[in-house]
Amino acid sequence: MSAVTAAPDADTASRWRPRVTHLQRVDPLAAERAAADLLTALGMDLTDDNLVETPRRMAHALIEMTSGADFELTTFPNDDDYDELVLVRDIRVQSLCEHHMLPFVGVAHVGYIPGERIVGLSKLARMVELHARRPQTQERLTKRIADHLRTELDPRGVGVVVEAEHTCMGLRGARTPGARTSTSALFGHLRDDSRTRAEFLALTRSTP
Repeated sequence: MSAVTAAPDADTASRWRPRVTHLQRVDPLAAERAAADLLTALGMDLTDDNLVETPRRMAHALIEMTSGADFELTTFPNDDDYDELVLVRDIRVQSLCEHHMLPFVGVAHVGYIPGERIVGLSKLARMVELHARRPQTQERLTKRIADHLRTELDPRGVGVVVEAEHTCMGLRGARTPGARTSTSALFGHLRDDSRTRAEFLALTRSTP
């Protein structure tokens, strides 16, 4: 079971640079054995020279795809009382559909209206990466990113839009390659103020 936590620290500087950690228990050897069992059940001959290392590679690939890197969520005082939208567009997203364990890939647009603190822009990308590295639905991923930013930063408003293509739709089932799913999570001014909401959604749709 994975979770996101910020390590407590009484020091003032550390308070505004909390360590964000992706907590999960991983057993690589058990994962490799399970991968071998699955591949054998699918009729593959794991004594074949071409496949003998496949269970290990498969297990390590899945561990990599479900393990986000720790980072420090660095924030700074909003000395200029900036109260307009801050938006980072086209943050790469790669996650796994929890229903089929197949990837969905796309981009996230993350924006907020600062309160007393502003966040280092690169940390928005790292936050997306951390939350994306687990099996889940796109809806849950979108809300988790927004909830995390709202909790840690206490901004006036938060908005997250994720657009992704799901290989579980393109490679199986409906087989509709190219179809993209959009999800959004809005809080504070970005939800309650119609003009601010419209500005945010328009910017996430614009092209450079």
